Amino acid sequence: MGHHATSKSSIVPLIDRLNKYPIGLVDNEKLRRILAILFSEEEAFVASRFPLHEATLEELARLTGCPPEHLEKVLDRMADKGLVLDMPHRGTIYYLLLPGLIGFFEFSFMKQRADLPLAELARLMSDYLFEDPQHGQAREFFGSRTPLTRSLAYEETVPVSSTVTSYEGAREIIRKAGYGAVGMCYCRHKKEHLDEHCSKGAPVEGICISLGNAARFMVRRGFAEERSVEELLAVIDNARKHNLTHITDNIRRQPSFICNCCSCCCELLAGVQAGYRDGIGKTGLLVTVDVQGCVGCGLCVGACNVAALKIVNTGVEKQRKLEIAGSVCLGCGACVSACPHQALSMVATAEPVIPARKRDLMKQILREKKRLAPFVVDGVKRKVKKIVTRK
Repeated sequence: MGHHATSKSSIVPLIDRLNKYPIGLVDNEKLRRILAILFSEEEAFVASRFPLHEATLEELARLTGCPPEHLEKVLDRMADKGLVLDMPHRGTIYYLLLPGLIGFFEFSFMKQRADLPLAELARLMSDYLFEDPQHGQAREFFGSRTPLTRSLAYEETVPVSSTVTSYEGAREIIRKAGYGAVGMCYCRHKKEHLDEHCSKGAPVEGICISLGNAARFMVRRGFAEERSVEELLAVIDNARKHNLTHITDNIRRQPSFICNCCSCCCELLAGVQAGYRDGIGKTGLLVTVDVQGCVGCGLCVGACNVAALKIVNTGVEKQRKLEIAGSVCLGCGACVSACPHQALSMVATAEPVIPARKRDLMKQILREKKRLAPFVVDGVKRKVKKIVTRK
């Protein structure tokens, strides 16, 4: 764990660097304590010197002034801790500093570990995100016009007339990914260290899916275990048995994860319930009820993961009806599967506008937050470097 105080010499430059990402970190004492736990003094310095793009060991040695032999050991330790991503490619390892959210906050609880005070960290992280939902970190995370993540619809609930395309389906994303793994749910594991447990009985382990290069990193560093396509599809089936909501990157091409989320533990869904109704991208579907078929049993209310449904009395004896908050509903279909009377169905609304790639998503959010300039400058530097290298 980190062995330094929350000193200005190491923590502030690290926060400044992390705030160049689309989702930055609001500076306060809780954040500084979290970073002091996760980063040693040396690691915080190295992280603060990272460029916005991936970098080789030689590049990072120049930026930090550290001897390559020593820096390689530091970076290897940081990758094991989930602070940086290491990506081998054609004989060269490229390193990328992970953001806080979604990033090293989650990795802190995605494997069993004895190197961190997990109970303290769980409390700090929970308080940090939602202690001041309107002005603190929750607003930084959920307040963009373009959300970082999006919900996926249960394929069997998508109406035939819908224009929702194949990239909306969790199964299709898995089949196209090429490589996948499953790991521990960060949110439920963190809740366990707060002496809280999932009200739906959803599993902690073997439930969150990583895909592509992200999955390869997680398997290599012990955060996840490789699984076949059939095994990953079985994870999706298990998630649906628990009426969980699938959430992925808000991009069309090569999403890197599928989380299977519940209302009581998931911090993403907690953001919607805290008032950030557009904090997660919607599917382009909306639940509707057949009032003649609905008996007001309330099973759908328990299945909904964003509190978009409620049962109300009609004033007539023994008659209750379902009310739907359309502005809150993600269109995931978890409630449809929970209805034993088949009184719920999904209808198509406006087709969601989803960025194509991760880079497009990052640029869009940075532009909305008026923080695009460092990203553009970094891109120009990379192009100049390539030109010089060719010469």
